[in-house]
Amino acid sequence: MPSPWPTGHRFAERTRAKHTTIHPLLAAGHSKRSVARQLGMTLNTILRFSRATTPEEMFTGQWQNRATRLDAYKPYLDQRWQEGCTNVWKLWEEIKEQGYPRGYASVRDYVSRNLRGKPQPVGPRPPSARAVTRWILTHPDALPEGDRLQLKDVLANCPELTALAEHVRSFGHMVAHLQGDQLLTWIEAATATTDLPSLRHFAQHLERDLDAVIAGRTLPWNSGVVEGHVNRIKMLKRQMFGRAGFELLRKRVLLA
Repeated sequence: MPSPWPTGHRFAERTRAKHTTIHPLLAAGHSKRSVARQLGMTLNTILRFSRATTPEEMFTGQWQNRATRLDAYKPYLDQRWQEGCTNVWKLWEEIKEQGYPRGYASVRDYVSRNLRGKPQPVGPRPPSARAVTRWILTHPDALPEGDRLQLKDVLANCPELTALAEHVRSFGHMVAHLQGDQLLTWIEAATATTDLPSLRHFAQHLERDLDAVIAGRTLPWNSGVVEGHVNRIKMLKRQMFGRAGFELLRKRVLLA
């Protein structure tokens, strides 16, 4: 008969281990009291296990069949899993928005016991958030044809991402071509977006030191050379830490 507990469940494995230990001793001729003394168990425990031909007979009537608060959301979890959403944290956040009152652990356990390993629907897997981010941040001319087509499909199904991609590309063009005079216009457009709070906060932070940002995106000079020397000196300090004195460190800095 099929086991109500899957392989790997800690209570199921403990019961199976006890059953496997007790029955060979009884088959070898040991009395039930002797087995109880040898294994440090009560006589009632030995009697219960001796009556069970298989470990699965010990599972009936246990807590695994009780109703839980997750039961009402299991059909939704099964459906989302079949749709290709295998991120357990995202599944938990989705049912939490629907009113699920418990924590992440119960959803993780249900997915691990019942959904993990089930066949996924045939078809291409939807791109990850990291992949879409990389496509948006990459110049369109530098994107391979396959990535460009996938990004086009993603943007066609999400107006918010379409608006975000336009803002990101206009900002990148402004930075690459030192068009700092257009920064105020870009900040006004980004701040006006209501569906992109992260972009709006980024634009508002630029206003805190607006003159410096405009100068950095307008003038051809920058502190890249100085920052490179500082980074090199810090690297040498980390390499020399605890190995030699100041004189050798000074020579390495001067000779590098």
